[in-house]
Amino acid sequence: MAYNGRDKRQPPQSPPEGNSMKLFHLSDLHLGKRLNGFSLLDDQQYILDEILQFVDSQHPDGILIAGDVYDKPVPPVEAVALLDGFLASLAERGVPVLLISGNHDSPQRLAFGSQLLGQSGVHVAPVYSGRVKPVVLRDGYGPVYCYLLPYLKPAHVRQHFPQERIESYTDALAVAIRAMAPNPSVRNLLVTHQFVTGSQRSESEELSVGGADNVDAAVFAPFDYVALGHLHTPQSAGRPTLRYCGSPLCYSFSEAGTPKSVTVVELGPKGTVEVTSLPLAPLRAMRELQGSYDHLTLLETYRDAPWREDYLRVVLTDPQEIPDAAARLRVIYPNLMQLSYSRRAGAASEAFPLEELPQQTPLELFQGFYERQNGRPMEPQQQAFLEKLMEEIWEEGEPCGR
Repeated sequence: MAYNGRDKRQPPQSPPEGNSMKLFHLSDLHLGKRLNGFSLLDDQQYILDEILQFVDSQHPDGILIAGDVYDKPVPPVEAVALLDGFLASLAERGVPVLLISGNHDSPQRLAFGSQLLGQSGVHVAPVYSGRVKPVVLRDGYGPVYCYLLPYLKPAHVRQHFPQERIESYTDALAVAIRAMAPNPSVRNLLVTHQFVTGSQRSESEELSVGGADNVDAAVFAPFDYVALGHLHTPQSAGRPTLRYCGSPLCYSFSEAGTPKSVTVVELGPKGTVEVTSLPLAPLRAMRELQGSYDHLTLLETYRDAPWREDYLRVVLTDPQEIPDAAARLRVIYPNLMQLSYSRRAGAASEAFPLEELPQQTPLELFQGFYERQNGRPMEPQQQAFLEKLMEEIWEEGEPCGR
């Protein structure tokens, strides 16, 4: 990527009086993710390069990365190299980075070297200790206090505040934010990774037990802008300045057709925030094709199709299964991820991979299992006991997700 002339070795110039602060809000990169056996590293490299092009053209004053940087607590070395190159490119341009861990990350691994990285303007949230020291950025209107709060469960907060009554995720976040004691007279920004009640999930996101991870939007009132991570669809959560930017790529077919973007936040004087977005175009889109085997293998169908190498889910309408259909279709459509048959009289049943089955919470899965084994549904008392037990196990678990 072209260097834009900023030299990180030179002291930063004071911004002109009255200039606002422009920030890019990103999250849920899920670097290293594999989907239906396909590595997405090339797609992720492509989209990070596209974001760097926006950095060069838009000149943001900082980059917020709100968790789920990696797809697994122990990421593959290729994913680590990808993040390293992206952060080095941002540091070379002199753009501060504010980064937290999400439920898919290991906060300990992600925070390794954070003190050294901070000297290059890459600020990584440390493992939560009960104290959150803000990173202070400045513009023509003065300081912006940026608080980095990694993904938390109630158990993580309880151990640092044993005197507090913490029974839910909302309680935990409320206690953690009170401990920050943000000054209401200045501009405050929070980067965090939680599920805000009422927000819309997609298939590629982890479900908790019975919605136990819900956080009430009211706890975030002290902040002028809250950069949320965790959900893959761009959306506001109760107010325009409490926002999920969404993932930069589609990570399930439920997201096919969902526009992906970089959220741009412009902070003016206290109480003035403008939120816009910059559209992202992937290397390969995710899309569904439906039709008969003969139609989909007809030269006229695919010869000039620009989507031929996209990631595809094919739904065949043939009344009978076609022998070796997936292998034969991949000769034409090399990135065919899923193959199924439409549900109709006389047709074979659908055969999606397990990860693409309709999502259910662990509680719902166990209820279904119990009913199949016993021929009757669970009693209300059994359900209440199981839900309480599963919630305790869920929130006492390790912070790095599955």
